[in-house]
Amino acid sequence: MPPPRLRPRLRAWPVVLLAVGLLVSGCANPSVGSADDDPDAPVTLKFWHGWSEPGEVKAIDRSIARFEELHPNIRVEVTGNVNDATVNQALRAGGDKAPDVVSSFTTNNVGQYCDSGMWADLDPFLDKSGIDKKKVFPRTLLDYTRYERTQCALPLLADAFGLYYNKDAFAEAGIKRPPRTMSEFTKVAAKLTKREGGRVERAGFMPNFRLYQNSPDRMFAQWGPRYFDGKGRARLAKEPRTRQFFRAMRKLSDAQGGYRALERLRQGFGDEMSKQSGFMTGKLAMHLDGEWRGLMLKEAKPDFAWGVAPLPVPDDQADAYGRGYLTGTVAGIAHSSKHQNAAWELLKFLTTDTDQVVSFANAIHNIPSTKAALNSPELDADPDFRTFLRIAKNPHSQALPPSTTGGQYVTAFQDFSYSVEAGKAGDLEVGLRALDRQIDADTLQAKN
Repeated sequence: MPPPRLRPRLRAWPVVLLAVGLLVSGCANPSVGSADDDPDAPVTLKFWHGWSEPGEVKAIDRSIARFEELHPNIRVEVTGNVNDATVNQALRAGGDKAPDVVSSFTTNNVGQYCDSGMWADLDPFLDKSGIDKKKVFPRTLLDYTRYERTQCALPLLADAFGLYYNKDAFAEAGIKRPPRTMSEFTKVAAKLTKREGGRVERAGFMPNFRLYQNSPDRMFAQWGPRYFDGKGRARLAKEPRTRQFFRAMRKLSDAQGGYRALERLRQGFGDEMSKQSGFMTGKLAMHLDGEWRGLMLKEAKPDFAWGVAPLPVPDDQADAYGRGYLTGTVAGIAHSSKHQNAAWELLKFLTTDTDQVVSFANAIHNIPSTKAALNSPELDADPDFRTFLRIAKNPHSQALPPSTTGGQYVTAFQDFSYSVEAGKAGDLEVGLRALDRQIDADTLQAKN
């Protein structure tokens, strides 16, 4: 999926904008559609998605062509490069120009899609088709496509995050394998760090949260935290792993020269998607990133050998090694659609047909999103890609929990993390309690 669309759903700032747009847009009163249509009658469906890079668009167009061959009565009009804000404006307006089937790169917004009623509840369609969703989809992926008791989306491929590392740098430093625990991680990172004249010239690993894909929630997933309690209230201050996380990140930073020294290095890096990025130029020996990066590295042909491994885990959770942060594309049926049964046929094909899921995953180098597709012998056999498949299948891997505020709680956690790493947060306990109060206030406001 990635390079081309620059991973918009994986950056922190669009999430804020989309969440705010959903909250203030009056999306709690969606246009009413219908599930009374005959799926075998001639019909034209509108499918809106966010893919924009030529190879990705070509892959989704092939998928639609296969669907139309199987359903000659259904014609699909496809619109690509559409963001969540545009989709939601159209769904609020309803009418003949609104889409029937929609997709999103922003899993953080699923809670709002479900809670607002903008996306239709899919459980009746799943039941009617005899599909047991718990048997079809991995638990973690299923978790980020529903909110409370509403299943308003299904996974449409996924992303997993792991550790890319410079094999040449490892060999030069006499390091035999990637680190598996946080204590190993800190030692290896320090050994790989190069300094000259008091400046850091190469970081073993850059823990600074503003680097590329380094959003703090991704690394925090290695601790397996719980953001909310059973009543939906924030519990980051009560979660002991929150403190462990911040302490470990500080140790990792200090072992390589400290936050400010690493920040000076980071600010000299080129764009994430360019050949001047920190990892491509050899200024990062290890780097957190998603499965798509492997394809980019193969195409860019860097002048060093590289490999992939799972990210390290806390020492007291060594048995969870192999886990990682998961996210992905989600798709659903617009509540305003008057062709919901026909729309279900398209959504069912895109998300549950094993051959389709495998073919699409191979075409755009993403993680397949069904259990059968994850175990298919037709999947890309590249060993680096298969590392991410194992991360996706690991029972300890974690995705962010949906919230009716969308990504607001994630943004609040990110902002707090920026302050902590820069030494500006003050007392950590006081700050975490204030963070929980802020998240709970945002949730209450969204529900009223």
